[in-house]
Amino acid sequence: MWAANKETSNPLSTRQDVVAELNTLLGALDKQFTPGSSRISLGDTCAHYATDIAQMEGLSRALWGLFPLLASGDSTPYSEKYITAIKQGTDPHSAGYWGETAPYDQRLVEMAAYGLGLALLQNRLTDLFSEREVQNLHAWLNQITDAQMPDSNWNYFAIMVQLGFKRAGLPFDQSAIDHRFALMDAYYLGDGWYSDGVGRPKDYYISMAFHFYGLIYATLSGDEERAAVLRDRARQFADDFIYMSAADGASIPFGRSLTYRFAMVAFWSAVAFSGLDVFTPGIVKGIILRHLRWWQHQPILDRDGILTLGFAYPNLAMCEDYNSPGSPYWALKTYLILALDEGSPFWQAEEQPLPKRAEKHLIPNAQQIVIHTDDSQHVTLLTAGQLELNNYVNTEAKYTKFAYSSRFGFTIERGRYGIKHAACDSMLLLSDADNYFRGRRDCEEVRVDENFIFSRWSPWHDVHIDTWLVPFGEWHLRLHRVDSARRLQTVEGGFAVIKTEHRLQERRAVLNAQNGSSVIVDLSPAMARQPDSIVTPPNSSVMFAECASIPVLMTEIPVGESWLCCAVTASGEQKNYTVSPQLHINNNQVVINEPGSERQLSFFI
Repeated sequence: MWAANKETSNPLSTRQDVVAELNTLLGALDKQFTPGSSRISLGDTCAHYATDIAQMEGLSRALWGLFPLLASGDSTPYSEKYITAIKQGTDPHSAGYWGETAPYDQRLVEMAAYGLGLALLQNRLTDLFSEREVQNLHAWLNQITDAQMPDSNWNYFAIMVQLGFKRAGLPFDQSAIDHRFALMDAYYLGDGWYSDGVGRPKDYYISMAFHFYGLIYATLSGDEERAAVLRDRARQFADDFIYMSAADGASIPFGRSLTYRFAMVAFWSAVAFSGLDVFTPGIVKGIILRHLRWWQHQPILDRDGILTLGFAYPNLAMCEDYNSPGSPYWALKTYLILALDEGSPFWQAEEQPLPKRAEKHLIPNAQQIVIHTDDSQHVTLLTAGQLELNNYVNTEAKYTKFAYSSRFGFTIERGRYGIKHAACDSMLLLSDADNYFRGRRDCEEVRVDENFIFSRWSPWHDVHIDTWLVPFGEWHLRLHRVDSARRLQTVEGGFAVIKTEHRLQERRAVLNAQNGSSVIVDLSPAMARQPDSIVTPPNSSVMFAECASIPVLMTEIPVGESWLCCAVTASGEQKNYTVSPQLHINNNQVVINEPGSERQLSFFI
């Protein structure tokens, strides 16, 4: 069962195990679900929309697990209350009516779950309603057809509703489907990648939204021409996205909406559901089940068994303004695999380990390089800074750090003043003698090369920084060429670990902590930076609640051009790191080598 502690008795090996896990989550929700109500109240924190809408959201998101379970013919004691809630919520004469929607309304988001239910269950769902109740349901959902909404993954919510209408034999609008797909084609980047709207980030919304809904549509719509395109794009995307998974089941925390937790692998559930021919059913099964097992060992439930807001533990500080108490239940999208019955190839397959991955994998359309080390036990994402136009809470921490880790995640800002609060892990931060620190946000130029990611960024109008992120075995190197009209104080951090004592050597800081080791080594050619470590407040890390320690390098740079360079690595084991890469820069040629080995890398900048 899911538990607020780290003990579990469910091995999550069979379909019956996964059904039991879902029923445990639904059972906890049921205790908060008043009979005859059309909403579920799960807490007193707020989102930017009204409380009654947030409570409707909490109820609706449970359906991402319930509808697939019912679609396979399974029975559950919780379904009747939800069907009654839907009747109440879509009846304009009921006190529980969910109401008329407005532009950019959160209720439009939740309509996708009802589209899924109609698409999967068809008349098995509508037969539970009277003729008038079906009309009410159709009329309420039909508000989305021409609704004004963000030009992003939200377009798929309207498609899911129309797909549900079509599959259930209700009036549907094919032109609305075509229009929404046309909008989204404007931000298709190639090789299976989208941005979440024109000029917006490439993050988990590409997997858990675009391709998740796309594969459902491709499987159920009967629109073979569009289905072929969607399946081909998903197939290309899968070859990249598998690199985001570590061998132990963890995925790299990156970007916004991390409170949706195991929705990180919802894409793979859609792959299984659609029978996409990309990896064997056993490999896909292993990715999903290991991921769910990883979450079993994180304290993400409260004492009542309700999913909390946060990532690897309850943490409101990292949440976006659209996260309500019921928001985390989008995690249940991963339970789409329960729409497959016991005899399906997915459930019949033997679970297989993650296939051997290349040590370095480039994803040019996402401006990312993924590093797999220790037989994929640790996965690191190097990335260019991305501008999130909505400027959500901690957007710099979520999108613009140099590196993100499956083991160590990242830290968030806890204040604007002082380096201890500034989330300096995997960042170069600079201060103009005022103890307010600035780092990379958006980039003026980005280039992904076979050997590096290059970005140009300007923390002030008269300070310009060229950064090269270079994967090199278990290390990555950071080369910064700073052209500054100001004398500045600088701090550059490695990965954050649970608070521990540091060990400082000449030009390097090494931390050996309860959850592993982290090191940063100064390789700057003309100046030596001072090694140290920073301790952040509790609840800074998205991975653990304790205070974090971050190994850092500090120096002051003069007006003019300066080079700041370093090598960074981390491991789940405690290591001394007595040997580190060597760097030589001469006439724009970079040469990196590893003492005692034949590993060498050379390129021009």
